[in-house]
Amino acid sequence: MVDVVSSLTSSLPLPVVDALELDAPVRSLLMPGVLVRDSHARLRRLPRFFYCVESWNVALQTRLTPHFAIWEFMDVDLFEPAPLKRFPRYVPCAVTALAAHLEVLRDHLGTPIHVAANGGYRSPSHGKSTPGSPHAWGTAANIYRLGDEYLDERDRIERFVSLATGLLPALRARPYGPGPGCVDDHVHLDLGYVTAVPADAPSESMDIGRVGDR
Repeated sequence: MVDVVSSLTSSLPLPVVDALELDAPVRSLLMPGVLVRDSHARLRRLPRFFYCVESWNVALQTRLTPHFAIWEFMDVDLFEPAPLKRFPRYVPCAVTALAAHLEVLRDHLGTPIHVAANGGYRSPSHGKSTPGSPHAWGTAANIYRLGDEYLDERDRIERFVSLATGLLPALRARPYGPGPGCVDDHVHLDLGYVTAVPADAPSESMDIGRVGDR
């Protein structure tokens, strides 16, 4: 039985799931609470609590902010393992913090912000995941377009990065360039390794994860 708790402080019509209670095939791919190493070999603990999205229609209709629905942060393709593309699907609770930051940016710009496919939440088992990527926390977004303007040139990318990080200092952006850890056809923004634990979540155990090197 999945342990589902309702958040008394949230108006989202989405149940909160303790991923440690999910079926083994899904749990093994989400790796809740597991310690993994980031690109600098530092240990980071993967999220444990997820919003449960029952269908694509629910994803389309559930708004995290006035301008962002949850589907925009869970749009993945064949790089995500098949069990994680079936419904119900699970998105880390910290996605609401990312959406709130992007909403501030959207209001400031006055134009839509478009998140790329595979550019929002992707599990640590996603085929394009890199070690300890903030995408696995639901706190990173790859933005490829602002309104009708594509972010595929250096001046556009660096101008938007400067605006975003100046307006919202908690955001981190990857630098422009062709090498590892850089971007040249989109803007990567993230909040780091934020996890959200709902107020009514069950007690957390002391030792729930192992060290991984994904």
